[in-house]
Amino acid sequence: MSSSPEENALLCLRGIGKRFPGVVALAGVDLTVRAGEIHALLGENGAGKSTLIKVLTGVYSADDGEMTFDGRPARPGSPKDAERLGISTVYQEVNLLPALSVGENLLLGRQPGRAGFINGRASRRHALAALARLGLDLDVDAELGTLSVALQQMVAIARALDLNARLLILDEPTASLDEREVEELFSVMRRLRGEGLGIIFVTHFLDQVYSVTDRITVLRNGTLVGEYLTADLPRLSLVSKMIGREVNDIAGRADDLPPPDDTAPAIVQTHGLARRDALHPLDLTLRRGEVTGLAGLLGSGRTETARLLFGIDRADGGELSVRGKPVRMKSARDAVRLGLAFCSEDRKAEGILPNLSIRENLILALQGKQGIWKTVSRAEQDKLCEHYIAALRIKTPNAETPIKNLSGGNQQKVLLARWLATQPELIILDEPTRGIDIGARAEIEALIGRLRGQGLAVLLISSEIEEIVRNSTRVVVLRERRRTAALDGDAITPEALMRSMAGAHEGGQA
Repeated sequence: MSSSPEENALLCLRGIGKRFPGVVALAGVDLTVRAGEIHALLGENGAGKSTLIKVLTGVYSADDGEMTFDGRPARPGSPKDAERLGISTVYQEVNLLPALSVGENLLLGRQPGRAGFINGRASRRHALAALARLGLDLDVDAELGTLSVALQQMVAIARALDLNARLLILDEPTASLDEREVEELFSVMRRLRGEGLGIIFVTHFLDQVYSVTDRITVLRNGTLVGEYLTADLPRLSLVSKMIGREVNDIAGRADDLPPPDDTAPAIVQTHGLARRDALHPLDLTLRRGEVTGLAGLLGSGRTETARLLFGIDRADGGELSVRGKPVRMKSARDAVRLGLAFCSEDRKAEGILPNLSIRENLILALQGKQGIWKTVSRAEQDKLCEHYIAALRIKTPNAETPIKNLSGGNQQKVLLARWLATQPELIILDEPTRGIDIGARAEIEALIGRLRGQGLAVLLISSEIEEIVRNSTRVVVLRERRRTAALDGDAITPEALMRSMAGAHEGGQA
């Protein structure tokens, strides 16, 4: 585009496009960050935030569009180029060297000295001055890895500022911080804004967006939704823009959903189940013959809940009971033995074994449940495959076809068959219809209904509100890793879910 960047803009991206083989990651994206501004970059999974940051910092080269920094054309070819321009990034996982001291990390590659010798006294003074700018009083000789994550991030910010950063990108900096540490970080961010820095803040926590930012840019599916003043954008509108649906556009509940039944046996119950930096204390009851929807924006704690229930991660607080008996999950194998099943949201990384056949993929969980001394016979394997290929209408020439040759929807059906073969009492479905076509989606939703009718307890996790509304007899809403609402029956409406997800009912912007 030939239009000039707007006045007072520190960073201007116009019409940015980035393509990978078979994928358009960004298309026509604009971003303007002003000096003395904290600018939130928001969007759900696949929105393009990470790709845009990598273009901005020289990790990727844009295929289309223009970038100006401080009014001059810029095209960084590497993160080092970006740093030389004055652009620095601090990631959730601090990319410094934990075995070196605080001072060594602050001045890595830039230690004062001459003739090949480092001036230790000058290095120490320099490091202390860099920390003092943020009001930090740290031992510069302490090993970085001995500090908390929050302090390591502060050191990374101090290093970025010492590199003369004028634009600071904070990518999910609060994901591993507690509330006190978050507020300390925000105090630093506000101080830097007052000094004229531009800050890009990437987060999934809406409360934090409204606490500290001045403007918001929303991306969705690699395209720009818009730029907004934070004070002028109601929370409910922000959620609508992020998910791409207005309340009135979301279909209502399925006609055949039964009413919730509080007398149905509880398969799994939690009381105060929690894990530091992942989930605040959660009470949850999953009953036989019911679909419990778990709703919330990305980062709300949905998948973290599933991993705790299935023993992948260990809780550090609260209680978990299965069929009324307290249990302590040490591994996913314990969960399988107790009659639980889990389909992960990441089908490719945590689900299928691409080079194995449908048969080999299908029998994995059953064989794991039975143990190495009680193998599933080939005859039983063939019988299971024949049954589930027919029952789930898996489109394949035969059970020996490599699973990588199937469509995404059919791969998902094989994973569902894998767990159904273990005859579970609770099945956790994390984004079961993500990345599959409309026909396969409808078939999987129909299967969820059949499982409910057969008496299974189902925990349905989905980022699509209509999928939750259509299929759930009960819904628990998570926000900021906390349970914020519990709805059942006719109370499960798109508006109620979106308001709970946005926190719009808590006296903030509606």
